[in-house]
Amino acid sequence: MLSVVILGTGNVAENLIHALYHSKQAHLLQIVGRKQHALNKYTGKAKITSNFENIEDADIYIIAVSDSAIQMVAEKLLGKQGLVVHTSGATSMHSISSVNKGVFYPLQTFTKERILDFTNIPICVEASNNQGLELLHKLGTSISSQVHEISSEQREKLHLAAVFANNFSNHLFHISEMVCAKEGLSFELLKPLILETVQKLESLSPYKAQTGPARRKDIPSMEKHLELLPDEEHKKLYTLLSEAIMKTYEKEL
Repeated sequence: MLSVVILGTGNVAENLIHALYHSKQAHLLQIVGRKQHALNKYTGKAKITSNFENIEDADIYIIAVSDSAIQMVAEKLLGKQGLVVHTSGATSMHSISSVNKGVFYPLQTFTKERILDFTNIPICVEASNNQGLELLHKLGTSISSQVHEISSEQREKLHLAAVFANNFSNHLFHISEMVCAKEGLSFELLKPLILETVQKLESLSPYKAQTGPARRKDIPSMEKHLELLPDEEHKKLYTLLSEAIMKTYEKEL
């Protein structure tokens, strides 16, 4: 059974802790974090410490912290024999100083308030040697049915794609919610539409699934929408996205 130490108590760490605690092939040995009050909630699930000098020996160390803190935390593990990995989609494996290093990147959006089932979450792995890669495959398959070997270059592009798919789309949901709220309308009215937008991708490509006024170059409707938007930033965003959609389908319009 693989022994694992997790360094971090944020969104990704919280979900990984839950997944590994329930894994039958991995042993969650220790959780390390800067703030004792954030660690106390894990009492009973693993050993906890806020002292980086008291890190246990383990097979794998998972650094689940902000990208800017990865290198600093990794330096605390110099001299450890285990495999040291981070969970970032946008950071090179080489930000880790240890010789035995890698990446364990779960491709999903995580929040502490919503603990996810890892079964179908893609886990992208990379390691500095074949032995490390085998360890990460073993760890990944202990919690997920999808483990993929992906290089740093591929992972950076995949993370970029994820930002478009998740972060940007969620911000658009936020704008939609504000538009509704201003008129006393519930955002719940839009949820069936949002769900269908995602579910149709099971049978159609995003290109084929596109609908709306920009897709059919309905200029009067788009002009009306712009008149209804009081916020200048929202107007710019609406115009930019509409122009991008029209350009994508200009040969069909």
